[in-house]
Amino acid sequence: QVQLVESGGGLVQSGGSLTLSCAASGFTAAFYAIGWVRQAPGKEREGVACISGNDDGTKYADSVSGRFTISRDKAKNTVYLRMDNLKPEDTAVYYCAVETPYGRSCPDTQSEYDWWGQGTQVTVSS
Repeated sequence: QVQLVESGGGLVQSGGSLTLSCAASGFTAAFYAIGWVRQAPGKEREGVACISGNDDGTKYADSVSGRFTISRDKAKNTVYLRMDNLKPEDTAVYYCAVETPYGRSCPDTQSEYDWWGQGTQVTVSS
């Protein structure tokens, strides 16, 4: 059974840092394109980062480029999102998501993800 469990969210002051974790089970995460998608209240979901399932290439939204870093630990079957220099506009629920089948590059839109976690709340105070 495929399962994605996010953790690491919380409340942080503007300029602070957080690292989110997405623990995968039921499949080998190293072979799949996995992304982080966020949704702020009243806004549409936004893909912020992705690591590909073929060459571990990474992709970031312009809004987070240079501040967020996605990575994966193949031994732990876990994907991380390191978030630095956080801003109030980064406040959202963050989801990890997986594109199937395995071996694909990062999708062009977040609507292409097939498996989703339950999300973790990130709140950045000003």
